[in-house]
Parts: sequence; C-alpha cells; structure tokens
Amino acid sequence: MSQVKEKDTVKVHYTGKLADGQVFDSSEGKDPIEFTLGQGQLIPGFENGLIDMKLNEKKTINIPMTEAYGEPRAELVQEVEKSQLPPEITPEVGMGLVSKGPDGQEMNLLVAEVKDDTIVVDGNHPLAGKDLVFDLEVVEIK
Repeated sequence: MSQVKEKDTVKVHYTGKLADGQVFDSSEGKDPIEFTLGQGQLIPGFENGLIDMKLNEKKTINIPMTEAYGEPRAELVQEVEKSQLPPEITPEVGMGLVSKGPDGQEMNLLVAEVKDDTIVVDGNHPLAGKDLVFDLEVVEIK
C-alpha cells in the first residue's frame, strides 16, 4: 500500500482548529485540497504530518506555531494616519485592508484599533502565534 512521501502530489480532506476546538477552515462539503509536498505551498507542520500516511488513512496532528505561521512580528503592526486612507473608507476594528508597497507587492492588513486621527493595522497572519490542530484524511496519492 502506498504511503505519502516527499514530492508526492496528494488530495487531502482536512479540518483546521485552534487548540480550543474552534474551527477556522475545513474542506468539509468541498473538494479536497490537492498539492505537491515539498513546494512550500502549505505550512511545514501540515506537510510533515502527512508523511507516511496511507491512502484513506485519517489522523489528527498538532502543529506548534513554530511549524505554522510563527510568532506575531511587532514590525508588522503600525499606526497609520487616517488621512492616508482613501476618503470612501471608514475604518472599523476587524476590517481588512490591502496596502501596496513601493515595489507594488500587496500586503493584507487587519484594522486592530481605531483612534481619533490614526488607525493601528496588523500585517501578521491571523493565525500567527497560535498552535493548530488538523484532522486529516488522505484521499489520493499520485
């Protein structure tokens, strides 16, 4: 029976949860995700957890934040003048914004705080600093 190994292309059903059981993402009711291991498409802990799994095997893996999205980085939290926002935007806590850097690269930001003349935006991944739990099922190995 085949087992998942580095460079295999696999299809996987998954449910991602926080340590408290709160689900943040799932393929339930959708097609499984398909990807090739070793290409850095997914967090390291997810890929490592699939190694040696057999076809149709199910298991639960725990991924420490160091193998997921890492520690939150303070340099990705910034205070910005409201005057720098387009006039049609009224910032609210939890609102997503997109910023373009000088090189044209886009960065997703989350409004963390709204003050009188400024807002605080956070460019960290929403799951940074969190340990994750995934229920996995391998449905195809190529």
